[in-house]
Amino acid sequence: MYLCIVLLPLLGALFSGLLGRWIGSKGSCILTTFCVLLSGVFSGIAFFEVGLSGTIIHLILESWIESGLLIIKWGFLFDTVTATMLIVITWVSTLVHIYSISYMETDPHRPRFMCYLCVFTFFMLMLVTADNLLQMFLGWEGVGLASYLLINFWYTRLGANQSAIKALVVNRIGDFGLSLGIFSVFCIFKSLDYSIIFSTVPFFDNYCFKFLGFNCDGISLIGFFLFIGAMGKSAQLGLHTWLPDAMEGPTPVSALIHAATMVTAGVFLMIRFSPLLEFSTFLLSVLVIFGSLTAFFAGMTGIFQNDLKKVIAYSTCSQLGYMVFSCGMSCYEVSLFHLTNHAFFKALLFLSAGSVIHAVNNEQDMRRMGSLVNFLPMTYSLMLIGSLALTGFPFLTGFYSKDFILELTHSTSFCNLDLLYSSLALWLGSISVLFTSFYSFRLIYLTFLNSNNSNRIILSNIHESPWLMSLPLILLAIGSLFFGFIAYDLFIGLGTDFWKGAIFVLPNHNFYIEAENLPIFIKWLPFLVSTLGILLASLVNITYIYKFFLLKWYKISFFWVYLINKKWFFDTLYNRLFVYPILNFGYLTSFKALDRGFIELAGPFGLSNLISKWSSLIFRIQTGQMTHYIFYIIVSVCIFSIIYIYKHILLVKTLHLLIFYFFLVFFI
Repeated sequence: MYLCIVLLPLLGALFSGLLGRWIGSKGSCILTTFCVLLSGVFSGIAFFEVGLSGTIIHLILESWIESGLLIIKWGFLFDTVTATMLIVITWVSTLVHIYSISYMETDPHRPRFMCYLCVFTFFMLMLVTADNLLQMFLGWEGVGLASYLLINFWYTRLGANQSAIKALVVNRIGDFGLSLGIFSVFCIFKSLDYSIIFSTVPFFDNYCFKFLGFNCDGISLIGFFLFIGAMGKSAQLGLHTWLPDAMEGPTPVSALIHAATMVTAGVFLMIRFSPLLEFSTFLLSVLVIFGSLTAFFAGMTGIFQNDLKKVIAYSTCSQLGYMVFSCGMSCYEVSLFHLTNHAFFKALLFLSAGSVIHAVNNEQDMRRMGSLVNFLPMTYSLMLIGSLALTGFPFLTGFYSKDFILELTHSTSFCNLDLLYSSLALWLGSISVLFTSFYSFRLIYLTFLNSNNSNRIILSNIHESPWLMSLPLILLAIGSLFFGFIAYDLFIGLGTDFWKGAIFVLPNHNFYIEAENLPIFIKWLPFLVSTLGILLASLVNITYIYKFFLLKWYKISFFWVYLINKKWFFDTLYNRLFVYPILNFGYLTSFKALDRGFIELAGPFGLSNLISKWSSLIFRIQTGQMTHYIFYIIVSVCIFSIIYIYKHILLVKTLHLLIFYFFLVFFI
């Protein structure tokens, strides 16, 4: 059964990809959806056996690589972290498959699309179930490949080509960092198996690498390289630029990338390596800094986005920042809990956005929408539930994890963490709550409540989505409403033994009790800040008072608005510092000077000219008279005989003479 969880999506992908022409479009949809659904059912059974019954499953199939100390086997580890991720991946993927049957029904390449979705799911399952780093890296690279194929699914669109290449190249940087981390792990631990690495970490706590005369802490260096890999996949500040552009793919792809696969891989990597990260205070501080800055940056940037899907994409980036700095505070359980909750309401938001885009003739600019509440009341209700869950509205799913992360920042500020880092997470995380609620309700106002800006042709064709698209939305809305309440005590309740050693935290890094005993005002603070963001969004969209402030402080506001609207100039800086110099070097130096210059002159072009000159000389010698040919042969034999007689003086070997003779005869 446990192997079927991983292999069933691969089976569906093979049948849909290789036999799609014969089984047809509907057959591909039914087969792939059934395979992923069956994998989801088995994942539910595995969650009961592993998570609720306390059984850890470790399957070893056969040897994969054996070379000296490097011994890699095909193995699958099913602990509570894996079981939780399996539920998220398989069930969200199942709902996306069901949604895609109707959403992509007019696309002539629907079997290929369903095949790619299954490939995506398979590689993500391979990533989370691996029991060693190399097998995990296989799934890691496969997820990157599948994301490229899905973002570039409509390959005739230039924007899709550029976005897919950008996602692939940016993730190459993170993958390179992860590969360095794998090399460093093997250099220290002489193994890539999780069980060996995690059990022997305390013995290498003081291990140092010597590099250029400096001593680098081995555990911190490994964790830093692993975090670079997580930055690429989970779109942390610096390697986040691919995530908003990935919206060029079909909407079900966006839901799958942001809710269950791809972006969750980096957070999962940090949670999986909690036994290693706990022994590096430097790395925990790095996680807090990058996570809080990412949450702040993405929340601020999302305010000025007008593309419906890009607003939700920046909200994903912001929530990933919360998960990462939660890991930096050693609260891995809370991070995984927020990851699970986030999967429900983020999939709901993206699929609801797809329903809106499907209804308004593929329009994605929110400024060209409005008044859709009158045409799409069910979609409006479901999207409102998702937005409220995203903002952390009380008693919805996001409230139980997101608010608890902010409470932990308060508790750690009074504990033994560095006050600077905990204060940074506290303030940036709280301000990000304000931004999140603002852009979430700005989306609601512009899309559903404000005056309509569409033309009459679009308005006459607006309709609710068919039941195959509405059913996944309703199920995700139920999860967004109740899952956080149901799973709170199981995942992060005081005294819970759900994780059973799958997550390791040092005793002095546990702040749950302090978070539970915080003052009531601090517990209400995220709700108050979120409410303030909702009120500001209502004020901006209902009244025109904001224009007064824009005119009064024009210069200051213009600078900040321009800076945020340009996404803090990250893309511009990367283009100026890296892209343009590399392109210029590739064309002017590598191509024109080396390939078309030196290499061609010394290689094929120069040889062809030289041979053509030799051929003209040979043509002059070829007179056609036998006496001339006899003369050439006699002269060559005489030269060869003289050199052979005096070879000990000329220091020439017999082999060299034979080569010279045949060369002479051949060209004469």
